[in-house]
Order: sequence, then C-alpha cells, then structure tokens
Amino acid sequence: MKTNDVILQTATKVVFFIIFLFSIHIFFAGHYTPGGGFVGGLLTSSALILLLLAFDLKAVQKALPFNFTIVTAVGLVLALGTASASIFFNVPFFTHAFDYFTLPLFGETSLHTAMIFDAGVYLVVVGVTITIIQTIGGDV
Repeated sequence: MKTNDVILQTATKVVFFIIFLFSIHIFFAGHYTPGGGFVGGLLTSSALILLLLAFDLKAVQKALPFNFTIVTAVGLVLALGTASASIFFNVPFFTHAFDYFTLPLFGETSLHTAMIFDAGVYLVVVGVTITIIQTIGGDV
C-alpha cells in the first residue's frame, strides 16, 4: 500500500541529515570520547532506516545504489587489515601507530591508524544492518 505522507517525508529529509552529521561527529570524536565506528555506524543505520520508513524500499535503493554486502566486505578488510598489519612490523597484535601532523585548516592534529580500524567497523555495522533490514522488508 502506497501512502502519501508529505509531512513525514519532508521531516525525514531534514532529520536524516541531522542524524547523519551527528553520526559523523560521533565517529571522529570516538577516539578520545565515547563513540567511534560502532556507535557512528548505528546512527547512520538509524538514519537510513528512517528513510526506509518514510519512503519505500525501491525509492531508497534508487537513491542509494550501494550493494551493502560489498560495503560489509570492504569494512571487514579494513578492520582486519589494520588489526593484523602490526604483525608485519613485529609488534603485538592490534598495536596502532599515531603521530602529530600540521594540516592546513586543522593545525596540529594527531592521526591514528585506529581511525582506519574504526572506519572498517563503521562500514561493517552499516552494511550488516541495512542488509538485514532490506532482507526483511524486501519480501514480495
């Protein structure tokens, strides 16, 4: 059944970007404060699920033409590759490296390899969650 919820769809277009931008903030703040890849991925998934509730599955798949199983696979490669890369440098498993750099607009900031691991976790959470939701909601 196709309904025409103009108010829900209009509000969803605004709220989606608020939730998505907050998830990006939580992702980047996660190294020093609570958050990171898992919580950021859950927030992004909740924003996408809000889109699925306001619009139908076909409209969201047309707007976001991603194969979320591939997103999950890329996330797993990033997370496992970052975690196991320490073995090649003869340091304990899950040892991350960081250093301070001066970036043009950001000034002096620290860059961590843990951010790559968090990006992998982020992609795995988003990919698995949306794949499950699409599988459940995709029956004809």
